[in-house]
Amino acid sequence: MSALLYLIPIALLMGGGALLAFFWSVKSGQYEDLDGAAERILLDDDLEDDSEIN
Repeated sequence: MSALLYLIPIALLMGGGALLAFFWSVKSGQYEDLDGAAERILLDDDLEDDSEIN
Protein backbone atom coordinates (compact mmCIF):
# COMPACT_ATOMS: atom_id res chain seq x y z
CA MET A 1 0.00 0.00 0.00
CA SER A 2 2.88 2.36 0.71
CA ALA A 3 4.17 1.83 -2.83
CA LEU A 4 1.08 3.61 -4.13
CA LEU A 5 2.17 6.74 -2.29
CA TYR A 6 5.17 6.85 -4.63
CA LEU A 7 3.71 5.41 -7.82
CA ILE A 8 0.64 7.65 -8.14
CA PRO A 9 2.56 10.97 -8.03
CA ILE A 10 5.20 9.58 -10.41
CA ALA A 11 2.50 8.48 -12.85
CA LEU A 12 0.81 11.89 -12.64
CA LEU A 13 4.11 13.68 -13.26
CA MET A 14 4.90 11.46 -16.25
CA GLY A 15 1.42 11.99 -17.68
CA GLY A 16 1.70 15.74 -17.19
CA GLY A 17 5.11 15.74 -18.87
CA ALA A 18 3.71 13.85 -21.86
CA LEU A 19 0.81 16.29 -22.07
CA LEU A 20 3.20 19.26 -21.98
CA ALA A 21 5.35 17.66 -24.70
CA PHE A 22 2.26 17.17 -26.85
CA PHE A 23 1.13 20.77 -26.42
CA TRP A 24 4.66 21.99 -27.21
CA SER A 25 4.77 19.92 -30.42
CA VAL A 26 1.38 21.29 -31.53
CA LYS A 27 2.48 24.85 -30.76
CA SER A 28 5.76 24.46 -32.67
CA GLY A 29 3.98 23.21 -35.82
CA GLN A 30 4.95 19.55 -35.82
CA TYR A 31 1.50 18.50 -37.06
CA GLU A 32 1.00 21.19 -39.74
CA ASP A 33 1.88 19.17 -42.86
CA LEU A 34 0.88 15.56 -42.30
CA ASP A 35 0.69 14.65 -46.00
CA GLY A 36 3.92 16.33 -47.11
CA ALA A 37 6.31 13.57 -46.09
CA ALA A 38 4.01 10.87 -47.43
CA GLU A 39 3.82 12.56 -50.84
CA ARG A 40 7.49 13.56 -50.92
CA ILE A 41 8.58 9.93 -51.03
CA LEU A 42 6.53 9.40 -54.19
CA LEU A 43 8.24 12.20 -56.12
CA ASP A 44 10.81 10.94 -58.58
CA ASP A 45 13.76 13.26 -58.17
CA ASP A 46 16.20 10.53 -59.22
CA LEU A 47 15.67 11.23 -62.95
CA GLU A 48 17.91 14.29 -62.82
CA ASP A 49 20.69 12.33 -61.11
CA ASP A 50 20.49 9.47 -63.66
CA SER A 51 21.08 11.82 -66.59
CA GLU A 52 24.34 13.03 -65.07
CA ILE A 53 25.72 9.50 -64.85
CA ASN A 54 25.23 8.74 -68.56
